Formats: sequence, structure tokens, C-alpha cells
Amino acid sequence: MNPYHLYLILEFVASLLFSLIFTVNLLYQVTVVELSPLQLVLVGTILETSVFLFEVPTGVLADVKSRRLSIIIGYVLIGIGFVVEGSYPVFGVVALSQVIWGLGYTFTSGATQAWIADEIGERRAGQAYMRGAQAARVGSLLAIPASVALGTIAIQVPIVAGGGLMIALALFLALTMPESGFAPQPSELRTPWGLMAKTVGDARHQIRRQPVLLVLLAIALFYGLYSEGFDRLWAAHLLENFVLPGMDVVEPVAWFGLIRAVTLLGSLAATEVARRRVDTEHAQPIARVLLLNAGGIVLALLGFAFARSFWVAIVLYWLLGALRSVAEPLQTAWYNLLIDKPDVRATMFSLSGQVDAVGQVAGGPVVGAIGNTSLRMALSVSALILSPVLPLYGVALRRSRGQR
Repeated sequence: MNPYHLYLILEFVASLLFSLIFTVNLLYQVTVVELSPLQLVLVGTILETSVFLFEVPTGVLADVKSRRLSIIIGYVLIGIGFVVEGSYPVFGVVALSQVIWGLGYTFTSGATQAWIADEIGERRAGQAYMRGAQAARVGSLLAIPASVALGTIAIQVPIVAGGGLMIALALFLALTMPESGFAPQPSELRTPWGLMAKTVGDARHQIRRQPVLLVLLAIALFYGLYSEGFDRLWAAHLLENFVLPGMDVVEPVAWFGLIRAVTLLGSLAATEVARRRVDTEHAQPIARVLLLNAGGIVLALLGFAFARSFWVAIVLYWLLGALRSVAEPLQTAWYNLLIDKPDVRATMFSLSGQVDAVGQVAGGPVVGAIGNTSLRMALSVSALILSPVLPLYGVALRRSRGQR
């Protein structure tokens, strides 16, 4: 199959299945498993610790063995993790499921971006990332009605179904995914620890050649520090601090489906605007947009935390979704421009993911503990934690002058 088309299919289907799961996942954890704010964040911390421990080793596997194999293994493990989570509504089992699917995620993280860049070339990859992000939004949107319908039967049904279909996706990739642009290391070099040391060493040299990568890694750290608290507590904030309109006739699962649907529509529109307006082949325009984007996230999150009207809070939440959807593909495109050694591309992407995971592990429990006292205060602290990325983007913008 044509790699570009398969990449779009993969982004579409994977996001469809994640949306099938995540439309109800937080509601499941709050209402069925009955996790406290601190437990909600601890579940995320366990997930991110798993990502931290395995991100670079699995990235190295993708660089030295096979991007394709890494991606297939990843979706099998992700599927198993969600089947486990939805089958046993107990804190300990939910925590275990995060380890399993977190490990699976690290096999796909970096490897997917590196695979498509290898197959179609670096220059076309930037546009592929943007198109892939759009395909992902469409898939996510289409899954919501199915998730709501299945969730009215039992909230855990979409989670288990999504996990099973993830495993089916891995089997589909095993049958259709090409890998003609990747050259694995010669067999005589394939000693596990030596290979890892060599690849990580090459990544270190890449950072020395492109010092702005170090600034971008610092930015990834702050994104991780802020995001875990927001991602885990926004639903609890809406359920605890507001009365959802029409609760006497509309089930919470339907409300959360609607909230997710509008979020994805806004994200799709924002990504299309960015795809048309931002030059993804040069660092300077990407840096400017990301600087403005980060400022918007900080302000919108502060407003969301202290809003007293349900509708004001929802509009700000939707704005946050749109802003965050633009940041990810642009950040990926920027990294891709800076990485001039294809054999360490997956490792560099994975290193960014690992730094983000460190931030989430460090910041999540602190924000979660604050959330046990006040969800509004916890969310506002998350916004303040993100604010240092603004001067960091300024530094990255100055250092990127003259680069492609």
C-alpha cells in the first residue's frame, strides 16, 4: 500500500479507536472506579512513568531494527492495556493497565513519525504530519456517537471494544505496512546495549550540532509538567463545580460526547488553518506560531479554572482543545527540520516524549494533591507551570534565525 495513504489511514483509525475509549474513559474512572482527584492523577503518573522508562529503548529498537515492527508491537500492547482497564474497575487493575498500554505507546511514539519520513522524505513529511493530524481529528469525531451509544449500555463497553479493535489494527498493519525507506543496522552491530549506547550517543551529537533542540526539550518538559493535571482533572472540575444543563433528561455520557465532539471540530478547523497558513519547511514561522499558541493556552486555562459560568468554562475548554491540537504537529515538524541524521530520528522523537513524561511524572502528583483540596486552584497552578515556555520559545526563535 502507498505509504502516505497508509499513514493517513493509520492516523484516522488509531484516533477513532482512542476516541471510542477516551470519550468515556475519565467518566468511567470518576463514576465507576470512583477515583479521587489524587488517584486520577496517580493513574496518569503511572502511565507516564511507564513512558519514561521505555521511551528511549523502544525508540532505539525502531531506529536499529524496524519502525514497522515497533509500531505493530505497540498497537497490540495498547489494545491489551485497554481491555484490562475496562474489564476490572479496581484502582490497582486500572493502574496496571496504564503500564501495559503506556509501554505499547512508546513502541509507536517516534516510530510512526520516523517511518513516514523515511518512506516519503523529510520535505513531504511536514505536510503529512498536518494531514495526518486532520485525519486523526475526523476519526476521533466519527467515533463519538458510537462511544456514547455503547456507553449507555455500560460505560466500560467502549473501552473494552476499543482495546480489542487496537489489536485488530496491529494485524492489519502486519499485512499491509511497507518499509522500503529504512535501512537497519548491519547484523554485526546488533548487540543490544552497544547499539543503544551508539544510537543515544548519535542523538547527543545531533543536539550538539543543533543546540536549539535542547531548548525544545526544555519546552517539552514544561508541557509535561502542566498537562497531566489538566488532562486528568478537567472532567472532575466540570462534574464537581458546575451543574450540567438538562441533567434530569441527558446522561453525563451524552454530555461528555458532545463536549468531545465540539472539541474535535474546533481542533480540525484550527489544524486546517495552520496547515494552510504556516510554512512547515522553515523553523522561523513555526516558532512564531508556537509562541503565540502557548500564550493562548496559559490564558485560556486560567480562565477555565476560575470560570463561574458553565458555558464560559466549556467555551474556554474548547478553545484549549483547538490551541493544543495545533501545537503538536507543528512541534513535530520543527523537530523533523532540525534532525539531519535519519538513523536517530525515532530516538530524538522518543527523547522528546520521554522529557514530556518526566514533566508529567513530576508535576502530576503535586497538582493532584492540590486538587484534593481545590480543583480550581489545581488547574490554575497548571497554567502557571506552563508559562516559562514563553521566554523559552523566544530563545528558540532567536536561535532558529538563518535555519531552514
